[in-house]
Amino acid sequence: MRIVAGDFGGRTLVRPSDIRVRVTTDRVREAMFSILNPGLEGAKVLDLFAGSGILGLEAISRGAEFVDFVDILPASLSTIRDNVATLGLESKTHVHRSDVLKYVGRLDEGAYDLALADPPFSSDQAVALAEAFHECAFAKTLCIEHRSNLTFTGDDTRRYGDVSLTFCYST
Repeated sequence: MRIVAGDFGGRTLVRPSDIRVRVTTDRVREAMFSILNPGLEGAKVLDLFAGSGILGLEAISRGAEFVDFVDILPASLSTIRDNVATLGLESKTHVHRSDVLKYVGRLDEGAYDLALADPPFSSDQAVALAEAFHECAFAKTLCIEHRSNLTFTGDDTRRYGDVSLTFCYST
């Protein structure tokens, strides 16, 4: 697994040892960040269901100012910390051990510029996260990666094989 582009482009990172964690492919990440690129410079980013931290670290590599990572799995939390240390980004990140839906439930509207989420494909947590966002838009933009056969309310959905990205925008 590697960072696709930006200041850390090409740098290799480690994956969590937990087999339940699925890493976003380079192709999907490149598509995601091509869409999000105009809003990345200096952004405050939230990486939900962070897994390896690759989405948040890709955001920093492309100009984001700060990333909060949220995950509950011990293997993921350890991997995120290792990857952050590998890139020397401790001062630009914070790792939170929390249930994602509880975490976002405590946020104020507009707390982040961008929220990135890659919930487990075996669950419907993507739907619950979109609903939470529609109740309180905790970021200007939310991008949720999910299995393509899962549908929910969003402003724009792009399909990449069996993976889709749904974007939700605050009004």
